[in-house]
Amino acid sequence: MGKANINMTFDIEELSSLFEKSNSLDDFLQAAVSVVAYHMRAAVCSIYSYDEASRMLTLRASQGLNRNAIGKLQLPLGQGLVGRTLKELCSVCVGCVSDSSDSLSIEGLGEERYKAFMAVPIRRQLTRVGVLVVQDVQPDYFDKTDEQVLETIAVQLAAVIENADLLMGLHRKKDTLEPARAKAASGLVKGRPASDGVACGKARLLVSGRAGRFRVPETMPATLTMEDFDRALAESERQLQKMQFDAGEALSDVAQLIFNAHLLILADEEFTGGIRRQIQQGTPPVDALVATVNQYVDIFSASSNPRLKEKEHDLKDLGHRLLENLVGGGRAHVDYSGQIILADTLLPSDVLKLATEKAEGFIIQGGITAHIAIICRSLHKPMVMVDPEVFGLIPENWELLIDGTQGTVFIKPSSEVLAKYEELRQAASMQETSPAVKAETRTADGTSIHLFANINLLSDLELANKFRVEGVGLYRSEFPFLIRDTFPMEEEQYQIYRRIVEAMDGREVTFRTLDIGGDKLVAHLGEVEEDNPFLGLRGIRFLLQNKDIFSEQICAMLRAGSGGNTRIMFPLISSVDEFVEARELVQNCMKVLDGRGEVYNHETKLGIMVELPSAVAQAEDFARVVDFMSIGTNDLIQYMLAVDRTNAMVSRLYLSYHPAILRAIELVAAAGRKHQTDVSICGDIARDPKMIPFLLGVGITKLSIAPRRMPDIQQAAEAVNMDEAVCTALQMLKFSRISEVEAFLEGRSIR
Repeated sequence: MGKANINMTFDIEELSSLFEKSNSLDDFLQAAVSVVAYHMRAAVCSIYSYDEASRMLTLRASQGLNRNAIGKLQLPLGQGLVGRTLKELCSVCVGCVSDSSDSLSIEGLGEERYKAFMAVPIRRQLTRVGVLVVQDVQPDYFDKTDEQVLETIAVQLAAVIENADLLMGLHRKKDTLEPARAKAASGLVKGRPASDGVACGKARLLVSGRAGRFRVPETMPATLTMEDFDRALAESERQLQKMQFDAGEALSDVAQLIFNAHLLILADEEFTGGIRRQIQQGTPPVDALVATVNQYVDIFSASSNPRLKEKEHDLKDLGHRLLENLVGGGRAHVDYSGQIILADTLLPSDVLKLATEKAEGFIIQGGITAHIAIICRSLHKPMVMVDPEVFGLIPENWELLIDGTQGTVFIKPSSEVLAKYEELRQAASMQETSPAVKAETRTADGTSIHLFANINLLSDLELANKFRVEGVGLYRSEFPFLIRDTFPMEEEQYQIYRRIVEAMDGREVTFRTLDIGGDKLVAHLGEVEEDNPFLGLRGIRFLLQNKDIFSEQICAMLRAGSGGNTRIMFPLISSVDEFVEARELVQNCMKVLDGRGEVYNHETKLGIMVELPSAVAQAEDFARVVDFMSIGTNDLIQYMLAVDRTNAMVSRLYLSYHPAILRAIELVAAAGRKHQTDVSICGDIARDPKMIPFLLGVGITKLSIAPRRMPDIQQAAEAVNMDEAVCTALQMLKFSRISEVEAFLEGRSIR
């Protein structure tokens, strides 16, 4: 029977009728492939479904292939002709499968005799649903018209599958969230990686920073007295003082007085006295505590003062601590050991407090916020970001395993999964204990590559030295500002910066001046609200408008550099004028220090972060006047591609290998070479081994990365031949399409 293309397309009603006659989605899909095979006059028709969480395709239905493979055969996104179809969201038509380098031979599938292959993606708008495939024994059997017909069928299938999912959801017996949660529990939840590492523990839900509205527990001791409350009060104060001391010892640069608000509330006679008065009047201690905490919560939340609103989190946390000490149940040591924190939002200070209270890791709802992710990395706490609809499916108190490197959450992980991750954890621990890092990094042909560390907290320094870094390529100075209730004064800043210089013992240290705004907010700036903070008062703009703060920081950095090898770098520079103005302020600070008789580094070098399109366009102009340039690819990608990296809806467009980004990096590197200006790179692109040949090929041999990434990046650099790297860079710079770069990086042929 020959093909009759004009009659091939069947309408949505035909597919709908198939669904109505089916007992399940699988039954419907099996009926659909039979009908599609008939209409297409194809020997084989198959449907693969896609799971975003695992990024795997599963054979769900087939007419013509081995039926035993249905539900068992899985392919990773991008693998084989089927995986490639869905990854690139484009149709693939091959006249003879054996001639394609992307073809896979799968034993037992029964497709060896089929030559012609055509696949089209099934998608709902931009959401990947699956792949529709037809095959035939006759080579070159399918043509352009067949492709158009199959694409039309795929669109119709997507609509029916979507409706099928909705209808089957409505017909479930239990009208609760449990079926959805059971579905999540049967596999894994895919989020976005934010902080590397693996952690296991029970889910602990903290809404708006702490566990929702404060309420009376379901069970509690029958008789509690004033003496029990006083005991709970004293125990809570002792615990908080100890945690404050421990945090100050381990994280002196950012954790000083982070539990100060808790202790002040405990010392407030109105707060504790109000609870006592209610107990004296006959109110049970638990009820009195809950009522008083909620009274203060209402006052704080209704306040127009953002600093007071923020204290609502501290108040709830304190209330839960008092309650747990009062009823004697709760946490034996009042900590979060063995627990994974689920939160809709967290402040930097919340992360520090929870880490001090031994939380194992974090699952945060929404887009990636840089300051939270960076703090978690420095604290070695894994973090995964998930979308709101996924966040609601993770049940509280269930066992979780989170993989912050892959952005994966396992709910009720199997023993096999736990064993696999325990092996990975032990391997990572051994690497940190005895890191296989050489003192010098050289390519395969002997070119020196310089690996520097990104430092966020002073606690990073020990690891940086252990991994034998050549210096600090980026110290993010904003974290002491982000955590504290007030700006640290010059002397406090000096003490922090000086410890970094001393730890590096003559090695180069680059301080970046305060970079706040965008997704890095400082609560004690006052009530500053911007419609678009990423395009507002941040980075150098904030500093030039607040020169008293800027001057204090510059004086501290200059003083800390005495006897060392230090540089100061200005963030978010958009014009040469801004750099010149900042340089003049540094010169004025030097005069102030001279007048005070202070010692400082007179040879401090001054440079800029290249992270705006305007800075790229003026790269040569900057190269003439600065001492160095460091490419901050994280913000550069965001601003060049107009992609808010904290917005989950568009975060997939945040691509370090976009052709425009590659060309921008090369343009800055070329300007540096021309004017003999030092150029380095300090964004996340430098931690991607696949991008190392390109970076070296355009002449950037100075990379600043998280200390933990040193072994991987050193190994990647050592495998590079510089002549080949130059060719790689030239080839990548010629590409005009993202898909071409992706294919090149994955080693696939480019059409």
